[in-house]
Amino acid sequence: MRKIIFFDIDGTIVTEDGRSVIPESTVTAIAQARKNGHLTFINTGRTLMNLTDRVKNLGFDGYICGCGTYIEYRGEVLLYNSLSQSFCRHIAAIMRENGAVPVYEGRDFLSFDREIPDTPELIDFKENFLDSGIDLTHDVADEDFIFDKFVFWADKKSVFDAVYPLISNDFMVIDRGGGFYENVPAGFTKGTAIDMILKKLDIPAENAYAIGDSMNDLPMLRAVPNSIAMGGAEKLYPYVSFVTKPIEEDGIEYALRHFGII
Repeated sequence: MRKIIFFDIDGTIVTEDGRSVIPESTVTAIAQARKNGHLTFINTGRTLMNLTDRVKNLGFDGYICGCGTYIEYRGEVLLYNSLSQSFCRHIAAIMRENGAVPVYEGRDFLSFDREIPDTPELIDFKENFLDSGIDLTHDVADEDFIFDKFVFWADKKSVFDAVYPLISNDFMVIDRGGGFYENVPAGFTKGTAIDMILKKLDIPAENAYAIGDSMNDLPMLRAVPNSIAMGGAEKLYPYVSFVTKPIEEDGIEYALRHFGII
């Protein structure tokens, strides 16, 4: 029977060490899975504008972006959760007034706040995107400012403690470590998107697989019985049904062979 596989990007398909390596074994494994009649989906925290051609060209049947806030299948948009501009500006004011350092992630562009000084973390973040040729000129003051989800750095616990109660009713706040937080509109996760896709395509859960490497992948991994952690992602090991090899040790290919997908 046809199977469906959901892949995270960073740390799963692409290395996160600055080299952004996509192993050749990953390329061929994904191609073979599709040749064998199975469906492949990206399931990422990245918003749509941050899906690079290098990733798209691997060949996928669909994309789940922004931690479930956007779903596309074979060119058809199945879901897009749009936040109002007034609400987005309200969140931006909270970030500014409480000393957090945000990046606002939209479907079409990233936005920053020129009123907030760059920190070393934000400078590194911007440099990574500059290397990809992504426009970093959008600002919260722009007329078209809007976002789907956002991240922020809080250099002190007091900053986080001030911000959290102001946003936690509207966002799931994911602690990514090191004072870095990812914020997704309440009710949307990588897992809710999987549920929608399985119903849409009438695929039983036992034929669904998910592969990830970080804690924001937990909703995705919990949404399927065949959950796979990349080698080296020790924090995920207690929550998955299989641990594959690290990304550069042909981890994707190893996992797909283990489950008979290729």
